[in-house]
Amino acid sequence: MTMNQNATNGSSVYSTDFPDLKLFRRGKVRDVYDLGDRHNALLMVATDRISAFDVIMSQPVPRKGEILTSVSLFWFNLTSSVVRNHLITSRVEEYPAEVQQYANVLRGRSMLVRKTEPLPIECVVRGYLAGSGWKEYRETQSVCGVALPAGLQESSQLPEPIFTPATKAEEGHDENISFEQAAAIVGYERVEQVKALSLTLYRTASEYAAQRGIIIADTKFEFGVDSNGEIILIDEALTPDSSRFWLKDEWQPGKPQMNFDKQVLRDYLETLDWDKQPPPPVLPDEILAKTAAKYQEALDRLVTSAAYDAAERTPKEV
Repeated sequence: MTMNQNATNGSSVYSTDFPDLKLFRRGKVRDVYDLGDRHNALLMVATDRISAFDVIMSQPVPRKGEILTSVSLFWFNLTSSVVRNHLITSRVEEYPAEVQQYANVLRGRSMLVRKTEPLPIECVVRGYLAGSGWKEYRETQSVCGVALPAGLQESSQLPEPIFTPATKAEEGHDENISFEQAAAIVGYERVEQVKALSLTLYRTASEYAAQRGIIIADTKFEFGVDSNGEIILIDEALTPDSSRFWLKDEWQPGKPQMNFDKQVLRDYLETLDWDKQPPPPVLPDEILAKTAAKYQEALDRLVTSAAYDAAERTPKEV
């Protein structure tokens, strides 16, 4: 395994290498292992890697993977009445025996999840106008084919949340598509189903987050079809990597907002003479620490100590 130090000492994990397990996929952040047909499960490990402008940085952000896992577990628990999710357990002592030998790395940053057939679309919900949605609105007064009122500003709240699907890109950016294009990919009935689920998930999460002083401007969900043919929520859920979080008290339409994600990193990279192609520049410790602090603040605001077992990273009650 590759890491800065032993993970039990609170050090960073940049990547994993478990010789006895089959690596299924290594993404920008997660290393996913296939535990075979006997378990019908995947092991998802959130590392501390971070990417910007589609380039993975060469240095980790301390505790990022633990925070992403913690936030996802919290939301999986909170939204379980809306839709089933792929989580089997995050308790390492409940993992298969061949996995437990890596417990010192896995504890706090991993999940054992059900295998599914992932839908080949991203299910994005927008409650506010930002990012690619703001760019598209300026050009067409619509987002992904959804017509919007005239006169909206950057960061404006939309009259109601909208479903704006996207393609899944193996490399580079996902591409926004219309509802009709999504239906052509996965079928009309299926896209109607995930649209309804996505909007309900967003409203449920937004109401909770607002009570904690956070606006969820937009977020993306991924769904898969399980062995029973049922749609379930997969991957991560409502993390700073998959969502745009803003401070409610500081929100002002007409300008960009400070996010609980990679904005500190992106802003720093924009000051450099870097062509946004590999290899990435070396990042100062200060930038890594500031980025880590934004992720930590999102966790602190969203997940209260009363609802959260810090030792196991497992929600108890909300």
